[in-house]
Formats: sequence, C-alpha cells, structure tokens
Amino acid sequence: MSRAEVPPPPNAPRGRWAPSPSGLLHVGSARTALAAWASARAAGGSFLWRLEDLDPPRVVPGAGEAALEDLAWLGLDWDEGPDRGGPVGPYAQSERFGLYDEALERLAAAGRLFPCRRSRRDLQALATAPHGAPGLPPYPASFRPERLEPGWFEALRGAAAGTGGIGAALRFRVDPETVTFTDRLQGEITEDVAARVGDFVLQRRDGLFAYQLAVVVDDLVMGVTEVVRATDLLASTGRQIQLGRALLEAGFEGPRPTYGHVPMVLTPEGEKLSKRDGALTLRHLRRAGIAPEQLTGYLAASLGLLEAPKALTPRELLPFFAWDRLSRDDHRLPEDLQARLLRL
Repeated sequence: MSRAEVPPPPNAPRGRWAPSPSGLLHVGSARTALAAWASARAAGGSFLWRLEDLDPPRVVPGAGEAALEDLAWLGLDWDEGPDRGGPVGPYAQSERFGLYDEALERLAAAGRLFPCRRSRRDLQALATAPHGAPGLPPYPASFRPERLEPGWFEALRGAAAGTGGIGAALRFRVDPETVTFTDRLQGEITEDVAARVGDFVLQRRDGLFAYQLAVVVDDLVMGVTEVVRATDLLASTGRQIQLGRALLEAGFEGPRPTYGHVPMVLTPEGEKLSKRDGALTLRHLRRAGIAPEQLTGYLAASLGLLEAPKALTPRELLPFFAWDRLSRDDHRLPEDLQARLLRL
C-alpha cells in the first residue's frame, strides 16, 4: 500500500503548503515548508499542496512546476496537489474562481459585504492613525454606505458583466470585537481588526479576488486543520479568522484551523529574503552540488529541531519534531552558506 493510500489516524491533522508562483523557491520558503510538512507528518496527518496563482501579472511561467520539483528533491511529499489531483481540487486558485464568487454572494446576502468606490487618496486624506496597510490608515466605519438597496450585489454584477471589472471594490464589514487566538509558536495573540485594518477588500474593482478571501475559502473547503506559515503573514490572521467565522455562518462548511507562524529567514545582511536572491534558491543550491540531506539538516537546526546541523532526510527528522522545540527567533543566513552545507 502506498503512502497516499494509507488512511490517516482519526483526528489526524490536515496540513497544507500554498506557495505563490512568482519565482524560484528560496531557502526561507523551503524552511517553512519543511516545518509545515513535519508538523502534519509527525502526527500521522495528511499534507496537500495548493498553488496560489491569483495575480496573473506576478505569476512567473514555470515557477509552479519548479517549486514542485524543488521540494520533491528536498524529500517532501504530499497527498494531494496540482500534479496529482485529489478529492477537493482543483489545486490552483486560478481554477477556483467559482467558489470565490459563491463566497461573495453568501456574504452579501448575510449583510457582511458592501461596494466601495473610495480611492487610495480618500484614505490617505484621513487623519494619521496606525496603519492597516502600507501607507494607508484603517478603513473607517464612517466610509460604509448608510444603506444598501435590495439586490445591490446582483445589480453590480449585472452592470459589470463583460467589462473585465466589477465597477467597485467589495469590502468585508468587520466586527467591532477583538480576535484572540493562540498561535502554536507565538503564543496568545489579540487583535482589534477594526482598529488596525478596518473593512478590507475581498475583490478589487478590476475583478481580481483578494488573497484574504481565497485563502480562507480554500482552507475551509479543503478541510485544512492547521496552517503553518512564516511570521510575515501573522498580521493577516485576525482578518482571516473573522472572515472564516462569517463564511461558516453564511453556510460554508469546514474546520477552524490552528495557526503556527515560523520566524523568518534573513539574508546575511539581515534583510528579508526575496525570490530575487538567486544564490539562495533551492535551484541554485542544487546546481552547486548541495545534497538534499545537507540542506534539510541545516534547515532543521535553524528551526531548533537539531542541536547542530547534520545531514538527514525529512523522514529522519520526524522523530525530532515538536512545537515546543521550534525557535522563536529569525534566522540570519551566514555568508558562507554553501561551504557550510557542503561540509555536512
């Protein structure tokens, strides 16, 4: 019986990896993927791959396929994904637009959605406040329409048919209550979404679905029980929890996932890694003669799972995995990373 055919134990976690195909995978992405995979596999759970290709201008041709190949080279496996299908496919967001439309319809019917024709200039004109997005203050409740005509959503959709856009951005009406959740690595987090972000966009006026909508819908529909990702997405979690609750109340079904945010990998200069850092991509390291076991061992030690780097496979790492062993600090890569890897 193959690994994919072995049924997971009852209540086993269902994890996922969801990269954006905007370039080659770097070691920071591989490190987070390793943590997400190990968390699910160490508990006997399943693991799926979802391609987050919502934004066509940012999609690099072939990047999705390269990511599949690079993580398979590293030794990770998945039970479902764009290369093998599965019961909750398709596994590329660009093929799931019907689900996002359904979510918007349900939210509109529940009174959680409204059209917004405000510009960035309107927001920038507000009095200074803690920013909910780069360069912008939170979207205030005073900008909401005082009332919406019955059938406004259908009318907006009809008027925009064939135009390539929707005529207005669609914003989610946030609750005034704070969101509190326990992150498996960062501890208890409390966020006032209304004060920090305000009502946020679920679909842009050009028709592009927002990341916040797609990721929450997909995690629900795909039955994801645990989300493991880097700390740069921690600030999105409060919004996603609120939106997930609203979708469940509107008739969607699925689990409420737990969250674990893994610290970042930084360049030797202390900057956030970018897919432009070609020398730090898996593809470059492979071509430089690095063995997958060498990279896995280094990444495992940087996560805090090993006292010191040593060559091993992801499967050999599983007995060492525990959430209370993971480091809470960002990891700065050394200048001589390749030389260190080759010595393992």
